[in-house]
Amino acid sequence: MHSTSQDKTRWNALSAPLVRTSLWLFGIALICVWLADLQIRSVSPWAELIRLGHGLIQPDFATFDTAIVALLRTVSFAFTGVGAAAVLGMGLAFIFHYRIVQAVCAFIRAIHELFWALIFLQFFGLHPITGVLAIALPYAAIFARVFSEILEEGDQRAVKALPAGSGVISTFWYARVPDVWAHLISYISYRFECGMRSSAVLGFVGMPTLGFYLESAYGEGQYGEVGMLLVIFLVTIASLRFWVRPKLVILYLLAAPFFLGTGLPIVWGNATRFITEDIIPVPLRNGEGIAGLGPWLSDLLWYQALPGIGTTIVLTQIALVGTGIIALLSFPLISRQFVSRSGQLAGHSLLVIGRSVPEYLLAYILLQLWGPSMLPAVVALAIHNGTIIGHLIGRQSSELKLRPDAVGGFNRYIYEVVPRLYRSFLAFLLYRWEIIMRETAILGILGITTLGFYVDSAIQELRFDRAMILILITALLNIAVDSLARAIRRQLQLRTTPTTQTPLQP
Repeated sequence: MHSTSQDKTRWNALSAPLVRTSLWLFGIALICVWLADLQIRSVSPWAELIRLGHGLIQPDFATFDTAIVALLRTVSFAFTGVGAAAVLGMGLAFIFHYRIVQAVCAFIRAIHELFWALIFLQFFGLHPITGVLAIALPYAAIFARVFSEILEEGDQRAVKALPAGSGVISTFWYARVPDVWAHLISYISYRFECGMRSSAVLGFVGMPTLGFYLESAYGEGQYGEVGMLLVIFLVTIASLRFWVRPKLVILYLLAAPFFLGTGLPIVWGNATRFITEDIIPVPLRNGEGIAGLGPWLSDLLWYQALPGIGTTIVLTQIALVGTGIIALLSFPLISRQFVSRSGQLAGHSLLVIGRSVPEYLLAYILLQLWGPSMLPAVVALAIHNGTIIGHLIGRQSSELKLRPDAVGGFNRYIYEVVPRLYRSFLAFLLYRWEIIMRETAILGILGITTLGFYVDSAIQELRFDRAMILILITALLNIAVDSLARAIRRQLQLRTTPTTQTPLQP
């Protein structure tokens, strides 16, 4: 009896901070719901949804040859961009202990791939190098951070066994990297899947990937073609483990640059003008000096930056809690604690679809169905990120070892499984917070008044000086959210592995 009382006290002490944090996030999201525009404005959303559903059920393969070329370019951009990023990221991981490197990488990865694409379009136009750099640059910064963390957590015995005076580079490659090589490859594989989604979305800014043809087909009401393009993309993502084999990766990397296409010729004068003139604030270009810069910056902050920041935060917080709800509801679909093997297969299929469709693409489709509001963005972000977390904690739940007399059904979910998984669930959710913020900002290109809306508007008006300031603000906002999430994880001592603590029975 005394032991049970101690267990209960210890369990309550562990769970109380998690509950308080969850309630705070939920309460903030409720306030944001009150502030948000979540209306459906389409005249006949269900009729449009039925037509889209019919196109998904009966895809039209009349333009299959064009789709295959687009898919090949999508895969080529992903391989080239992610491959270059992995090499650069490994080099940065070698020097990631320097604070200046950490700061630069944090800034670079805080800017979404589509923002980088919009910037590089001003340099290189619709040339393959625009798409490759848009993926490679932020992904290299992400690789640098993750690779350095993996290397730090690796077994250091090989390093300590080296003779005194061993070179830094040889120690890095022959003592540190081999021990964590499997983890590095695993993360590169995951990042390649992300690169496929990023590559597809680049089509929305003019690159010849699947997103370009999907946007065109949807705009023309060709739902059968839309269905065909989505089916091809989902099948490609779902089958990655079958055709992306380690022995073939080098061949893919060597071949990929030759299938990117040629694009339009690069006008180097545009790049020079962009750096020396376009991004210089107008008051400085016109000779008004610092005196004119203040009113110009004040106008930009008051009428664009602050409204964009407000909408971005509101949408992010609603999507964050929506992500958590979907994750908690979806993970039992693939858990052996709740469903049979055949049921797990069906659940895996649903979660693969949910996490494979890029948020930007799903938000675009839902905007056409429901009209302009925050609702399509919230749903798209929650589904994509929620199914990612649901997949991760669903796999963890299948590995849990419960007592033979453990309760079943809903009681098992509430009292046995969720308490064990909640710390890792909350860790994953906080990891996704900054990612959701990045995606929220970029969804402004679709017309939602987040920071991305004002960035895109400035670029359309050729006001690149305004666009660069707004992109800088977006990056700083993402860095702030990432720092806050890290602080909360440290404070709560969260980890992404499930607890071994045995939950108490009610």
